[in-house]
Amino acid sequence: MKKLICILMVLVLTVGAMATLSGCGKSYDSEINVFNWGENISDGTDGSMDVIKEFEDKFNIKVNYTTYETNEELYSILSSSNSSYDIVIPSDYMIEKLISEDLLTEIDFENIPNYKNIAETYKNLPFDPENKYSVPYTWGVVALGYNTTMVNGVEIKGFADLWNENLKGNILMIDNSRDAMAIAMQLSGISPTKFTKADVDKAAQKLSEQKPLLKKYVMDMVFTEMEGAQAAIAPYYAGDIYSMIQNNPDLTYCLPEEGSNFFVDSMCIPKSTQNKEGAELFINFMLEAEVGAANAEYIGYSTPNSEAFKLLPEEIQSSELIYPSEEYLKKCYSFADLDKDVYSYMQEKFIEVKAE
Repeated sequence: MKKLICILMVLVLTVGAMATLSGCGKSYDSEINVFNWGENISDGTDGSMDVIKEFEDKFNIKVNYTTYETNEELYSILSSSNSSYDIVIPSDYMIEKLISEDLLTEIDFENIPNYKNIAETYKNLPFDPENKYSVPYTWGVVALGYNTTMVNGVEIKGFADLWNENLKGNILMIDNSRDAMAIAMQLSGISPTKFTKADVDKAAQKLSEQKPLLKKYVMDMVFTEMEGAQAAIAPYYAGDIYSMIQNNPDLTYCLPEEGSNFFVDSMCIPKSTQNKEGAELFINFMLEAEVGAANAEYIGYSTPNSEAFKLLPEEIQSSELIYPSEEYLKKCYSFADLDKDVYSYMQEKFIEVKAE
C-alpha cells in the first residue's frame, strides 16, 4: 500500500533535521538499542517514512534495531541475559510481568511532552495503572485472515473454523503460547485471562485435536504463507492482517464472533538501559503526530495517539479491522500476568502439543 501522507512528513522532518545538524556526517554522539516486534516499524519501504533514519538525522543518535517474534522470546532475553536494550515494546500482560520482576525502570515523563497526544482511553491501564513504566505504542485485536479462493466454500465466522475438517492442511495456527491457548480456552468455555493448570490441560487437549488439521504453527512466516497463497486461514494480529490484505487481493478478514484478545503494546525502558535519556528522546519522537501517523499507516496497527489518528487517511480511520466498533470491543478480553507456576506450565504444555 502506498503511503499517502509520508512524503510530506519526511520533507518536514528532514528540513528540521537539516536545520539542527547542518550537514552533520555519520559520526553519532551516542546510541540506543531498540528491541521491537518484527514488521512493527515504518522502515522507508513502499514510500513510507524511515522513522529510525529520521530520528538518527534529527538527534544524531544511532539506533541499533533488532526484532523478536513473541513476548515470551522478549521475556527470556530480558530475564536471563546481560541484555543492554534501551527500549522494548511488550504487550500488556508482559509489561505487568516485567514490572513485577523489577525488570523495567520508571520513565521520566518530563522528558516526554508528547505524551499529551496519547488518548485518555490508553492511560491508567491495569498493567500499569499509574503510568510509570510504559507509553502506549499500538493496540489491536487478534483476528482471522483468510483466502477467499482457498476456504472451499466455508463461511468463516470465528475461531471455531480453525478446527474445520474442510480446511485440513491449509490452516495456520499462531505460534505463541498465550494467544494459541487463549483461542483454545475460548472454545472450551474457559476464561483466557485467569486460569488454572487444569484449564491449561483442557486447552492443550483442544489444541491436540486441532494438530492433525494444521499446516504449521507460524509467527512472522505468516506473511509469506498468506500473501503467497500457501495457506487458507490464520489467526493473527489485526494490523498484520491488514498489511497482508494490501499485498494479496484474495485475502480478507473476519473479526471472530466469539470475541477476541484486545491488546495494547507499549514502549518501555528496561532496568539494564545504558542510555535512558536517549530512550526517552526516542519515545517522545515516536509520539510526534506526524511520526506516529506515518508509523501507524505503514504497520497497519491501531494508534493510541489521538493527534496521529487525525492525520490518517479516511480509509484507515474507518477500517473495522484496524478500529473495531465499541460494540465488538466489549466482547473482547485483555490478558493479565499469571502466577509463575501456571505460566511455566502453559509454556511446557504448548511445547508438548507442538511436538506431537
